[in-house]
Amino acid sequence: MSPSVRDCLVSAPGKAILHGEHAVVHGKVALAVSLNRRTYLHLKATSDGTVCINLPNIDTFLCWNLSELKQLLEAGQRLDFDLLKRLRDFMGLTNGNLDTSNMATLTFLYIYMSLFGSGELPSLKVSVWSELPTGAGLGSSAAYSVCLAAALLCASGAIPAPLKEWDHTCRWHQEDLELINSWAFQGEMIIHGNPSGVDNTVGTWGGMLRFLAGKIIPLSRVPLIRILLTNTKVPRSTKVLVARVKDRINKFPPIMIPVLDTVDAVSSTCEKVLTEMTREPITGEHYNTLEELIDINQHLLNVMGVGHPALDMVCRVTLAKGLHSKLTGAGGGGCGITLLRPETDSAIIQSTMQDLKDCGFDCWETSIGGPGVQQHSPFSIKEEILEILNRYGVPRVTEQEDGLTL
Repeated sequence: MSPSVRDCLVSAPGKAILHGEHAVVHGKVALAVSLNRRTYLHLKATSDGTVCINLPNIDTFLCWNLSELKQLLEAGQRLDFDLLKRLRDFMGLTNGNLDTSNMATLTFLYIYMSLFGSGELPSLKVSVWSELPTGAGLGSSAAYSVCLAAALLCASGAIPAPLKEWDHTCRWHQEDLELINSWAFQGEMIIHGNPSGVDNTVGTWGGMLRFLAGKIIPLSRVPLIRILLTNTKVPRSTKVLVARVKDRINKFPPIMIPVLDTVDAVSSTCEKVLTEMTREPITGEHYNTLEELIDINQHLLNVMGVGHPALDMVCRVTLAKGLHSKLTGAGGGGCGITLLRPETDSAIIQSTMQDLKDCGFDCWETSIGGPGVQQHSPFSIKEEILEILNRYGVPRVTEQEDGLTL
């Protein structure tokens, strides 16, 4: 007989780097912001003696008998490498076949076994759908880990369910968010090995955070700002790009060190402007400054060697419409963000999005600075998302506008 668990419907945002890409590696300030394209997770208690996970984005639908999983117990409080090894063996991953599906499944099983391992394993089903593309520097794996941690902690009773009968959406208290973040970080360690912790922290708290010398400081109030998010779909390697910047710094230190200092100043100036926007009426001058900082930072990133012709195209296409863009993340491809002023005409936005799509890019209108992990009632979720989450066991969704991978 499985123990009673609570059904839970949660979501967590993606992440964008507003300023400070690569400079943060060299002890400078980076500003990370929540991205209002989210990952959604529905956990449902069952009584069929199995634990299942459905990831339609990546064609993954797996179930295990609880009796099989019980043989793997002995979970610890910190990242338990022995449990991780046993789970890898259990999943048949001894040959190192750790693709997106395997990493997502391994992370789920690890957090599930760790949280429920001291008692009776519950029978449950978990479905996940994400609006975030993978490998584009948008924190997709962290949003997934945050959702897993929040739902499983809530289901286990380790944290309370904040959602009351009359609520549509609710957030956890500070101490519960800290627990969610710590477990999400363990998930990120499984997926990435040595993560900075920025992505899961943004996914947990939302808003904006400052990252400097390994210290992550969430900023309590930030304005909600509309943007266009463009995925160039150009693959890139963060490791290669970080090494490229390091090589350029070693080759031209008198040139590159001032560049890093300037990026640091851009980040600090942007933080100051955004803070002002929460304390006084927002004016056109605030947006003028943000646009100038975006242009300056994009040019500096090109000097650092992490630009790409596709990202240059994003900047040219949007500037032709009077909009200002920069890369976000490691660069070398990936994604760019475009600032939208409050008065920007919707026709301009739509024509810009079409121009970017005509270049072969994916483009969405969204916002930055929104809330972190949340618990939802079904009434607060878009109908098409609910349909996907409830269509349990379907291996892939083919007719969905946001059919992107985790």
